[in-house]
Amino acid sequence: MASEKKRSGKSKKTTMAQRADRHRLYEDAVQCVEAEIDFVDETFQELRGRKAKWLREDFCGTGNTSCEWVRRRRTNHAIGVDLDAGVQQWGRDHHIAKLTSGAQKRIELVEANVMHIESRPMDVVLGMNFSYWIFKERQVLRRYFRRVLEGLADDGVLMLDSYGGSDVHKELRERKEKARYTYIWHQKSYDPINAHLLCHIHFSFPDGSRLNEAFTYDWRVWTLPEIREILLEAGFNRVTVYWEGTDEDGDGDGVFTPATVGEADAAFVVYIVAEK
Repeated sequence: MASEKKRSGKSKKTTMAQRADRHRLYEDAVQCVEAEIDFVDETFQELRGRKAKWLREDFCGTGNTSCEWVRRRRTNHAIGVDLDAGVQQWGRDHHIAKLTSGAQKRIELVEANVMHIESRPMDVVLGMNFSYWIFKERQVLRRYFRRVLEGLADDGVLMLDSYGGSDVHKELRERKEKARYTYIWHQKSYDPINAHLLCHIHFSFPDGSRLNEAFTYDWRVWTLPEIREILLEAGFNRVTVYWEGTDEDGDGDGVFTPATVGEADAAFVVYIVAEK
């Protein structure tokens, strides 16, 4: 009877997908906040001849980038803006809680629409991970850029990243093998008439389990000429594309420099810097 009771009470073993934390997976697979903040810090210094102090991270999610900013210097302050209170709370629990008490006082995550946020004048505003592609109409994207411009200090800078190349117009799946999981980038549908792109991120695990549609993105693909034109229409003074260099094998070397001519790569990621 005892052995029978033990068998009947046996719980089913959970899968790796069930135990996975999608935010940790995303940050490990997609983000490199150290390199991103290196670019922000160095580029602002080169352009303005001083160190930036106040940074606003729009569409901040977990606030990982903002946390990296306040870790850099005691003079650095960050405001993260996002509509998803749950994701922000994850960031407070897993990132902000690990900062020093001093750094915690210099960061704030705000649940708000980036179109309506009011804050002190910012040295830098970030719109990374192509997050501003959620604005699918030209006039809406221009209005967002104008709102950013209004919130910048007199010598403030907006920094964006952008994705391009022929692959962005395709329906495809790309897999990246990691030590503990496989990252899958899935461009599910693309409409060439309106440039709408629906994407998912999936994760698969060695035990055969999967975390499907861990993240979903419903975007419009904006080309570099369009983004530059809209930024200038919004009132920015100068817009520069920073193109990544290559190593001896032809792979990206992580060094981004100003460029007026790009390359017809199948896929590329660039930084865009818009100066007030």
